[in-house]
Amino acid sequence: MLAGELYLACDEQLLKELNETKDLIWQYNALRPTDFEARKAKLYEILGQCDDDTFINQPFYCDYGKHIRVGKRFFANFNFTVLDEAMVTIGDDCFIGPNVGIYTACHSTDPVERNSRREWALPVTIGNNVWIGGSVTILAGVTVGDNVTIGAGAVVVKDVPSNVVVAGNPARIIKHL
Repeated sequence: MLAGELYLACDEQLLKELNETKDLIWQYNALRPTDFEARKAKLYEILGQCDDDTFINQPFYCDYGKHIRVGKRFFANFNFTVLDEAMVTIGDDCFIGPNVGIYTACHSTDPVERNSRREWALPVTIGNNVWIGGSVTILAGVTVGDNVTIGAGAVVVKDVPSNVVVAGNPARIIKHL
């Protein structure tokens, strides 16, 4: 799965890991919002990498958690959803608006193949100093450079170079910084 090869989404071991993470996510989302120490401890348990300044507003959702690495001073607002079947790496000083989704899982457009429950995943990499506006969707295989702003509602389907502002569906460069 992490190698980008086809895998069976209903594999017994994968389902076990998904359900274990769902329990951790449920616990995180049930914590009192002002219980910062418990929230921080639970994020260390869920995520593959974070630091003491990582802050994710509840609710937060992910599939495996351990495939998500966030840099220093990371912030995500409400309803941050990450389908981390592949690695999701986010740099330092990144801010994510509400209702943002990052999706690494891919499904065939052929219905017969899709119904076989075989899928693949491609990593998502986001650089340093990136601001992702509300309701943005970032799709599998995308790399976002440093010092980027992604406008609210954008759908990012291809790589974004450093030092730009992108917006729209599909996202396109609207300003060079």
